[in-house]
Amino acid sequence: MSAPMLNNHERVMKEEDFIISKTDTSGKITYCNEIFMYMAVMTEKQLLGKPHSIIRHPDMPKAVFKSLWDKIQNNEEIFAYVKNLSSDGSFYWVFANVTASHDNNGKIIGYYSVRRKPNPQAIETIKPLYAEMLRIEKNNSVNASMEYLTDILKKEGISYDEFITKIQN
Repeated sequence: MSAPMLNNHERVMKEEDFIISKTDTSGKITYCNEIFMYMAVMTEKQLLGKPHSIIRHPDMPKAVFKSLWDKIQNNEEIFAYVKNLSSDGSFYWVFANVTASHDNNGKIIGYYSVRRKPNPQAIETIKPLYAEMLRIEKNNSVNASMEYLTDILKKEGISYDEFITKIQN
C-alpha cells in the first residue's frame, strides 16, 4: 500500500468486534479476519504476505512497537493501544493483545493478535503520551522515548501492564 493521504476520519469498532490476525515470525500477515479487512479498508489479497506494519499510523511511536517485539519474542504477552491506518487515509484505535504461537516443541512459529474496541477514556490518556513519545523520537531516539515512558511509570509506581489494564477498565 502506498502511503494514503491522511484524513481526520476515525473509524470506530463496535463493542462486539474483534480484529484477529496471525503473522509469521518476521511480522508478515498469514491470516486476517473480515473485521480486520473492513477496518483497514483492504482485501485479504492486499494484506496476506504483507508486513503487519502496512497499517501503521505515523502518529504511533516506534517505541511502542519496539516494546511489543521485545516482549513477544521473549514469549511474553503484551497489551497495547495502537492507532492504525486504513488504506483510505482514515484511522482506528484498538486495544491489542499479542502473543506468540508455538509448534509442538514450544518453538515460536508466529504471532497471534486479537484487537478490540478500546475504552475511549483510555485513548484520551494515551494520545498526549504517544504525542510526547513521538516528539522525543523525532528529536532524540526510540530509546529516549522508552526512557520517557519508563520514567512516567516509575513516578506513578506502576508497571506498564498495570497502567494499560488500569486505563482500559
